[in-house]
Amino acid sequence: MALTNETIQEKLTEKFGEQLTEWEVPYGMLTFRAPAEMNLKVLQHLYDAMGFQFMTDLTGVHFPDRKGEELSVVYHLHNLVDNIRLRMKIYVPVEKPDVYTATKLFSTANWMERETYDFFGFNFVGHPNLIRILNVDEMDYFPMRKEYQMEDPTRVDKDDEMFGR
Repeated sequence: MALTNETIQEKLTEKFGEQLTEWEVPYGMLTFRAPAEMNLKVLQHLYDAMGFQFMTDLTGVHFPDRKGEELSVVYHLHNLVDNIRLRMKIYVPVEKPDVYTATKLFSTANWMERETYDFFGFNFVGHPNLIRILNVDEMDYFPMRKEYQMEDPTRVDKDDEMFGR
């Protein structure tokens, strides 16, 4: 029996109940939210029971206006047998951005988690080598967080009149 978004949601709801929330299907991709402390349990179940054995992407998102859940890790998984993809989101506070690493389950998570740490500051607990991968080691901030102004407002070379506006 081929998996569908409906059967995946039913099976996950049977296993985890009301802990998984915010079910959506934007552009045909099943998307849901899991508690941060359960990310490995849900990922392991998706891997073992439903064949989602390929992690296509892992990234972070910063929501500065969402108090207590400012940072989000987004996992994109693919079941190659049934050719179906899904998206799982977890949220953590910016003061304690701890997320359990998925490197033991997905080898591809290694560099993706390092990059997400490098740009957003997530602490992937249990990661074998959580160091910066693209930015210099001396950086004391995380550039993809929306915590600073994009440009210096006093710069004159960026005025609208310079661009014909």
